[in-house]
Amino acid sequence: MGFFENTRRPKGFGGKIMVKMMNSGHSKLAHWGFSKISVKEDAKILDAGCGGGANIALWLEKCKNGHITGVDYSKVSVEESKKRNSAAIKQNRCEIVQGNVAGMPFADSTFDCVSAFETIYFWPDLKMCFGEVYRSLKNGGIFMICNESDGTNTADEKWTEKIGGMKIYDKEQICTALKSVGFSETKSFSDEKKHWLCILAKK
Repeated sequence: MGFFENTRRPKGFGGKIMVKMMNSGHSKLAHWGFSKISVKEDAKILDAGCGGGANIALWLEKCKNGHITGVDYSKVSVEESKKRNSAAIKQNRCEIVQGNVAGMPFADSTFDCVSAFETIYFWPDLKMCFGEVYRSLKNGGIFMICNESDGTNTADEKWTEKIGGMKIYDKEQICTALKSVGFSETKSFSDEKKHWLCILAKK
């Protein structure tokens, strides 16, 4: 497995390096995305494809009386996320589980918000996975997607060649898939210079 395959599913020593790189490398995008959303301090949040857990830490700051759950199908990512957020886990403010977004181990209508940072590129069936997010959200809940690649920059295609199973979507493709599973409203934000994209979809 090539080193960049660890962006899709971190494994072994290379995976441990990759999740640390992603924690720092995606921080500017994450802060930009967080500036677009408002949630209550006691919200129940799911970070889908939580990687190394940096965004779980940001959610914990934003929702001081809330509960944050992280899910990732990589054992390395789960371990790193648990290490990063160990204090909150001890306080029962946080839980991190290994699981697949295509069939998440959560009851219907559990979360006020689900976030997905730099991860939907690797989801095997966008509509099926979006359907799982929709199912797990409460009525009126928000699904936040943040991508560093908005599907309009041809230079980003090099990553799809290096990383098996990666697909970059543009705003229209994402919004069409969201509406097809039942999301009623979508709002999008973009940084055209950086090719960043943030989409908020309401159940």
